Amino acid sequence: MVPHLATALKGPLLDLEHRILNAQPAIEHWFRTQWQEHTPPFYSSVDLRNAGFKLAPVDTNLFPGGFNNLNPDFLPLCVQAVQSAVEKICPEARGVLLVPENHTRNQFYLQNVAQLALILKQAGLNTRIGSLLPEITAPTTLQLPGGSSLTLEPLQRNGNRLGVEGFDPCVVLLNNDLSAGVPEILKGLEQTVLPPLHGGWTTRRKSRHFTAYDRIADDFAALIGIDPWLINPYFATCGKVDFHSRTGEDCLASHVEAVLHKTHAKYVEYGVKEAPFVIVKADAGTYGMGIMTVKDADEVRDLNRKQRNKMAVGKEGLQVQEVLVQEGVYTFERITEAVAEPVIYMIDRYVVGGFYRVHTGRGVDENLNAPGMHFEPLAFEQCCSLPNPDCAPDDVPNRFYAYGVVARLAMLAAAAELEEMQQ
Repeated sequence: MVPHLATALKGPLLDLEHRILNAQPAIEHWFRTQWQEHTPPFYSSVDLRNAGFKLAPVDTNLFPGGFNNLNPDFLPLCVQAVQSAVEKICPEARGVLLVPENHTRNQFYLQNVAQLALILKQAGLNTRIGSLLPEITAPTTLQLPGGSSLTLEPLQRNGNRLGVEGFDPCVVLLNNDLSAGVPEILKGLEQTVLPPLHGGWTTRRKSRHFTAYDRIADDFAALIGIDPWLINPYFATCGKVDFHSRTGEDCLASHVEAVLHKTHAKYVEYGVKEAPFVIVKADAGTYGMGIMTVKDADEVRDLNRKQRNKMAVGKEGLQVQEVLVQEGVYTFERITEAVAEPVIYMIDRYVVGGFYRVHTGRGVDENLNAPGMHFEPLAFEQCCSLPNPDCAPDDVPNRFYAYGVVARLAMLAAAAELEEMQQ
């Protein structure tokens, strides 16, 4: 059964959400046929924006780092989904080597690693955590808030197998997005590596993902009889930008103008009174770096030095040269008067929960993945891990089903994207 949000937008379901709920049997059958053709990523998270007139994904992460932010009621769903995923990949799997990011000072991220390790262990998998940090030369225990701890161990490579001391796993699970490149120790392994190395930001591009999403959204929109724009943001790419030297500004400005023009036309068609905007961001990478809101093409020509410096560098200090110009989607969700957006988590093909990204200092047209944000677990009207026979899908306003559908569309696009990159 689909759990019902006790938080988020109040009031009646919007037309798009009604259409999705009413088409639930057809939608679930369609997804089942899609998963016969495509292999879902091991795990993923999708940032959604709900503007009321539009519900769309704005980012898809294949190395989600917020399992500690999920509602504790979701743990059984996570465990079952991991069991399902591992059985398909490596039926005899007993051991998983988890390779995290090198953020040993980020307590929030380490709590995510600890929660992920707990999920794997409760799924019946021996789990050890192998660190890429050169200073980890012996098992190192880190104390976490709340009295828990996490032990990092130095990675050991034996031929084409990777493990830690006395541990030879069946699966290597990356929670490291490889922004700084693929370390030699991870290359050419005979074990299953999840997500695959080409899913890291060394090679992955958001523009490729949203190109795949275009096709998925068109097919889905035809299925339920809606305009694909209602679930799909316009986008364009500019491949040679140097914010320091100010080269590529005309390319960027022309794409900004084109996306704003197309969006404005849709706003007129649907009677939307707000001003259209775009989000300019690096075509690769995460952590909300190198992102700006733009409402006029001249804004990208008139950046001051501070703005150019901010846009020029992404995660791991890498220079931003490829830029995505994405239609901005308003978020009209609020948590205690602060602007919020839902982030939906999936393991294998299953939605396993989510949370709100909340920012008290940002507006409805701004990126919320920025310093000062905090997270609120999605709160439900009943325990989400147990079926409730008294609860029909549409007996109260239920946004979670619509969120899960659009997030799964983005996950399906990621599956297609990874397959195309492998060809």
